[in-house]
Amino acid sequence: MRNETASTTPTRAGEVPEFHDRVRTAYLDFAGRKILAFMETIHGLGAFALITFGVAITKAGVSRKVIEPLIKDQVYKAGIKLLPMISFMAVALGLVVIGQTVSLLSKVGAQNYAGTVMVTAVFRELGPLITAIVVLARVGAGNVIELGTARALGEVETLESLGIDPIHYLVVPRVIGMALSIFSLTIYLIIIALFSGYLFAFVQDVPLQPVEYFNQLAGALNWHDFVLLALKTSLFGMIIAVVTCYQGLAQPLSLDDVAGAATKAVTHSVISCVVLDALFIVLYLLL
Repeated sequence: MRNETASTTPTRAGEVPEFHDRVRTAYLDFAGRKILAFMETIHGLGAFALITFGVAITKAGVSRKVIEPLIKDQVYKAGIKLLPMISFMAVALGLVVIGQTVSLLSKVGAQNYAGTVMVTAVFRELGPLITAIVVLARVGAGNVIELGTARALGEVETLESLGIDPIHYLVVPRVIGMALSIFSLTIYLIIIALFSGYLFAFVQDVPLQPVEYFNQLAGALNWHDFVLLALKTSLFGMIIAVVTCYQGLAQPLSLDDVAGAATKAVTHSVISCVVLDALFIVLYLLL
């Protein structure tokens, strides 16, 4: 019996490193597949973006009577139709962030820095990012469903058979419309947020006069803030449009795949916007 026990012990001890090797191999295989899928997605999005901008430039004056109404329709869907939602978000941002911040600064005697804090927090960061996320949630996901369904039903191939470029007809109006909409909605959100935030601070009897508050805002703003705001918001709109259109059009889909494509589009758009925002933070620090 002692010999049998001694003979089985080394076997069990030898199984432990084999188990760890299998677990390590499984993790490496999982990570490798995720990295390859990520690189493939980046490659596909980059190629789709280049094709889209190439078509937008080469066919800028083609079929204007058809393309311009499509752009206006996108501006209505992603811009005018979202004004009530953006108004609510702006008031909430003003009350929660700006009003509380001004109140806290006044308690520590630092109300002179209110303008700088507002420009940094709202004008540069929260305003553009919140607007982009709202547009993505309300319009971007709908684009994937609409285009994915059209692809699954063969409508895109029908356009090609009629000699109509699907990129020019379906993608370019969305890119232009979303860029214009997010830029305009961001300006609208920032203005309402700044006013509602001061109104909340005024109700709390914060010792900060309106003239002083707006002078601080004007003193904290520079010309490059407006240029970078326009550039950032336009890029947010272009990124959301390109990512959502790519997930809806770039690969053949069945009707069952449309929901999954919408989820991927939202995830990839959020990640892309956050990465772009981080790049702009670095740019702000350099200026």
